[in-house]
Parts: sequence; C-alpha cells; structure tokens
Amino acid sequence: MIKGLAITPPIIGRISIGKLVNKNDKWLPEKDDSFTLTTQIQNRNGWMLHPLHQRYTEGAANGKIRSIPVKVLFNDSDLNLRAEYSAFDRSTGRPICVGNGEMAKRAGDGGIEEVPCPSPERCRFAYEQGCKLYGRLNVQIDGQNDELGSFIFRTTGYNSVRTLAARLSYFEAASGGHTRHLPLQLRLRAKSTTQSYRTPVYYVDLTLREEESLTDAVRTAQQEAERHRQAGVDAASLEKVAWHLLKNGQFEDGEEEIPLLLEEFYPETESDTTSKSGDKPQPQELVRATLLTNKLGTVQ
Repeated sequence: MIKGLAITPPIIGRISIGKLVNKNDKWLPEKDDSFTLTTQIQNRNGWMLHPLHQRYTEGAANGKIRSIPVKVLFNDSDLNLRAEYSAFDRSTGRPICVGNGEMAKRAGDGGIEEVPCPSPERCRFAYEQGCKLYGRLNVQIDGQNDELGSFIFRTTGYNSVRTLAARLSYFEAASGGHTRHLPLQLRLRAKSTTQSYRTPVYYVDLTLREEESLTDAVRTAQQEAERHRQAGVDAASLEKVAWHLLKNGQFEDGEEEIPLLLEEFYPETESDTTSKSGDKPQPQELVRATLLTNKLGTVQ
C-alpha cells in the first residue's frame, strides 16, 4: 500500500445545508434552512443535485428536506464522525495544522512535526491561520444502491459537531456497540443565540426515526447484528481496516478536496470586500470574524 495517503470511506454524494452563489463574479455563502443532496460533480451553476434529492423533496413540506433517513457505516463513533481543529493554507488548500486539543500535526519547512494543541482560543498560530473545528460525518441514505458507499456532511459548526458527537456516543453505548444497525435520521434544528442576534441558527442532529423507540431500535439492531454475523460479515475487521486506512496518511483531505475546503473554511463574503480597503484586522479580530461570518450562512 502506498504510504502517506489517508484512505477515507468511499463517497458517493454530499449533504449540505448551505450553498455558494455567484454575485458580481464572486462566490458568496448563502444560508439555507434545508438539506441539499448533491453528487460530487460541480458545474458553472454549482453542485449537481443527486437523484435522491428529488426523491426526498417530493414528500417534504414546502419542498424542503429537513430530515433524512440514514444509517452509519461503523459501530465506532470516532470512525463515523472525525472531528479536529484544522487550519489550511488559504492559497493552496492544503492542511498546515491538525490537532485534537492536546497534540497537533503541523506542516513546516522540515516536514510534519508534533506540537501541543491548546485549542484555537488559546493558540497564537490558530489566531493567525484561522483555525476551526472541522467535522466530517459519513452516513448511508435510504435508497442508495452502494452498501459500502456513503454521503459526507462537512461542517465547521460547533453546535453540529458537538451534537453529532454526543448522539453517536450515546447510541454506541445504548446499543451495546451496534450503532451501524440502528435506524437513524439526520434532522435540521434551529436555535437562537446572542452571537446570532436572536436570528435562527441551524445545526444538524442525529436521532432515531420518528416511529422508533429506543428499546425497539436496540432490539432490532442486535438482531440485525447477529444476522450479519451468521452470514459471515465481520464488522470488527471492517472497522480495524478502516482505522488502518485512515492512519495511512498524515492528513485526511487530499488535493481533490482543496476547492471545497477553501469554500467551507474561507468563503469570500461581503465583508471581505470592505476589509480589503481598510486596515488589516488583528489575529483576535480575524478569529472572531471567522467564527461569525466564515460559515455557510448561519449554519452551525
């Protein structure tokens, strides 16, 4: 196997709750209050919709997808949701520092080195480079025809990452380690905060499907896990291989994701055009502005 290449779960589509629109030859983030399912193909009009998008909009109120029936690929919560503090080179999109709040891998002139990671709020390098919490969730959507493929949801929102991490850990514990067999759904929720000036802030939650109780869902998951075991499906080996492939490289995102990473981490906003003609903000001011404006709309 080629070393230095992180091999991630196969992706067959994207899930987003915001989009970029072209205004005056500039790509600007536009907030949204529903899910969008796209392919991995982007044309001059943006990302092409996945066939499943139309399927789920047909039965949705006002044509807006606010919940999606899903399952996860793995039982291990940390495989389903990989969350890190990340900083990217704005000119190339390549990761320059990725950490977990304790230690970080940082790219320098001498190669990759390990450095302490005190979190973005207490790191000068993070202030200067616009470091953010960055999460990637892989799920399988009901109706897809690939049993090992997945849709990816990328987010830099604290609310989404924190909620998804908690839910996955709870489900893993409550099901006895059979999360991948639970009938789940992604749900779009809203809240207001002082930072959002009391306007709705949208974030993603992961729950059981509406018709399922926890006891019934866990019982069904355990039965399904036993059926898979008797059929010869080795979930433990699958997860062991998945971890090995992820750790094969220093950083997860490859060059194909560079344009997308730049869009999600450093989208050009209306405020960028005004800041170019004024004084350059100090690092602390840059981070505060990043937390408030460099998201897709008000998605958290």
